[in-house]
Amino acid sequence: MKQPRGRQEPRRMGNAAMVVTMLVSLCVLTYIKARYCSNPFPKPAEELEVAEVDEDYDSTRYKLEGPIGDEDFDPSRPTCYNTSKRSERCAAVGDIRVDGNHSKIYISPLDREWRTKPYARRHDPVAMDDVREYTLVPFGGANDTAVPPLCTVNHSVPAFLFSNGGFAGNLYHDYTDVLVPLFTSTHHFGGEVRFLLSGMKDWWNDKFTPLFRQLSRYEVIDVDNDRKVHCFPRIVIGATFHRAMGIDPSRSPGGVTVADFKRLLRRAFRLERAVASRSGAPRRDRPRLLIISRKSSRRFLNERAMAHAAALARFDVRIAEPDNHTDMPNFARLVNSADVMMGVHGAGLTNMVFLPSRAVLIQVVPFGGLEWLTRVTFKDPARDMDVNYMEYNVSLEESSLRDLYPEDHFYLKHPYDVHKKGWDAIKTVYLDKQNVRLNLTRFTKTLEQARHLLPEP
Repeated sequence: MKQPRGRQEPRRMGNAAMVVTMLVSLCVLTYIKARYCSNPFPKPAEELEVAEVDEDYDSTRYKLEGPIGDEDFDPSRPTCYNTSKRSERCAAVGDIRVDGNHSKIYISPLDREWRTKPYARRHDPVAMDDVREYTLVPFGGANDTAVPPLCTVNHSVPAFLFSNGGFAGNLYHDYTDVLVPLFTSTHHFGGEVRFLLSGMKDWWNDKFTPLFRQLSRYEVIDVDNDRKVHCFPRIVIGATFHRAMGIDPSRSPGGVTVADFKRLLRRAFRLERAVASRSGAPRRDRPRLLIISRKSSRRFLNERAMAHAAALARFDVRIAEPDNHTDMPNFARLVNSADVMMGVHGAGLTNMVFLPSRAVLIQVVPFGGLEWLTRVTFKDPARDMDVNYMEYNVSLEESSLRDLYPEDHFYLKHPYDVHKKGWDAIKTVYLDKQNVRLNLTRFTKTLEQARHLLPEP
């Protein structure tokens, strides 16, 4: 006998209504969370890439108890492997013949052909487009067909191949992508290593020759244009990246740190001051303020007034504008003479590597919610460099953007929404088109705070 349907239908309809209600509620909650409860400043992809730490790097691959620079090549590892999302490393032992003019490295023994670009920014296709690719060619094996060229120069020390292509030439990228990874990857050779530089620019090589001479006892080879065939017993291709302008001592051969890198720079550029002081250098009765000037965007519009205000606040003031043609040793000594260095966010602040310990870096952050960018580029590295860090966040009243756009403009009212459009939008609106005019009262108070951070003489 069939059951009466009158009592079943309401139950089914009730269940259906409950499901619909739950789905609607879920959708509403999801919308509310996305619209109102999410982080109002989502991390752009660039931040994650810049701040990336090499989690896979294995410092135990370095056999430090053997002869200096001797490496323990793990046969379970491939010849080339990623040391992070930003860096790749290739290493080989045997009969190695570098024909740099043809971008080929012949290696025996070698399991197969490999291709690599020796620049620590693998995640960035724009940068990597300007890096020359090298091919590792096997020869001498039963199935190998390549005929290697004859050696014209024989070396008894290992080779280390790296590139200054990509974004090199921008001082920040010089250190983040090339020089700090180079130090991390080669200091343990004790100078017994020959550098092969791909993409060599003479002015760039001259600029950093004092640093290279601290890491290698031999002249750098312009490997792309050298027509000789250089033969080595070992080769390493590509430096290992840890973090932006930083070193993870748990992952570096010998446990070196950024402090060790700064000591190397002091030797390389003959920097005299080890520690900053509230009274400045000897024979001075006041701390020195170095203002990093800029020609194009992010300029100080009232730079002279700032210098005058700082002098009235009993600072010895210097203004400098470094560029690619700046004499690096002289400029390094100028920075080392400073107790406080100040500048708008940009590559010039990278010169903090030359500041004495316990000096103060004041990064002027342009209007537009750029704190995430300034943190990963200079704030975090400053801590490792034993530099006191301060931020001066530019208000809209101090920004030239208020003269470009009406006060209710989208760019001024909703900078975090502009960030969602990506790096190009951020750069165009808040970096390339903005200058600053600091409030002198606020500026003077900032200098007084910086003075109190300096150690007593």
